[in-house]
Amino acid sequence: MSEELEKRIEKAVEYKHSGYNCAQAVAAAYADKTNMSMEDIFAITQGFGTGIGGSLEGNCGAISGACVIAGLMNKNGNRMETMKNSRKIITSFKEQNGSVICKELKGIGTGKVLRECDDCVRDAVKFLGEIIGE
Repeated sequence: MSEELEKRIEKAVEYKHSGYNCAQAVAAAYADKTNMSMEDIFAITQGFGTGIGGSLEGNCGAISGACVIAGLMNKNGNRMETMKNSRKIITSFKEQNGSVICKELKGIGTGKVLRECDDCVRDAVKFLGEIIGE
């Protein structure tokens, strides 16, 4: 793993600890790779936290944040490229952690935590970084 990617990972965890949700933390770590301000990145991803809309039922917010950035970085507008990269992130995440659903990762209903939020953030940043060649 490159030094740049390691720095992005830790920056994302810092964002998470400063009150950002998981989607915001991941997306903010890559804001410099987009043409968007931090404020816009923060606003775009605010509804994806805690399994989308705070429901715990949807995808992990960290994955959602990574997929938002995959789309924003797709400068040629090729929808299929964004879909392919997003699918790679989701597949890698699920293979490593056993689920992509927030409540399953948190162990709600099972009592077995599959992955803590900080680690979900780390994983999403790492998988996105691998796709973009960091």
